[in-house]
Amino acid sequence: MKSGNLVPDNLMLRLIHHELSTRGLLSRPRASPFLLSATSMSDPLSATSFVDPYPPPTAPSQHSPSPTASFILDGFPRTASQASRLDTTININLVVNISTPVPALLARIQTRWVHAPSGRTYNESFQAPRVPGRDDVTGEQLVRRDDDDAATYLERLQKFTKASGPLLEHYRQKGVLWDVEGDTSDEITPKLVDEVLRRFG
Repeated sequence: MKSGNLVPDNLMLRLIHHELSTRGLLSRPRASPFLLSATSMSDPLSATSFVDPYPPPTAPSQHSPSPTASFILDGFPRTASQASRLDTTININLVVNISTPVPALLARIQTRWVHAPSGRTYNESFQAPRVPGRDDVTGEQLVRRDDDDAATYLERLQKFTKASGPLLEHYRQKGVLWDVEGDTSDEITPKLVDEVLRRFG
């Protein structure tokens, strides 16, 4: 991670399973803490640094029957390969694909302002600063991010669409993908709540 690389998939999967088991969200008995092998001294985040004291599960762990045993994975998996590996550990029962029209996203990006020291974000269309161009807390000048432009966003969107296509198809074939579209969270959230209640309420 010090070099800027992403956390290896197998480590992410172990961390997810360990966290969910620790919190009692999976019904499979909690595993013992990870054991560090000798190789961890030279590479503490290598794929072989973690030795599972138990053999890998032959089937995905089951969700706890408790009605409070719910969790959300945000940002993982990002690829179909990661999703396939996650399937061997956890039964995912709902995948939400949120789609916002490109013109709405472009308009939002091009009217976004940031208070650089704190990271506070404002938008001229919604959540505008009380004083135009000034941070509500400090009164300091707001700035535009260098990558908040249409060309940069469209390039990123093209890469994201190409990468996420196989991932969405993976979950569509499993029958757990649900697509929702809207311009704002105020529009999307009620639809999402209704769908969750319809499926699990």
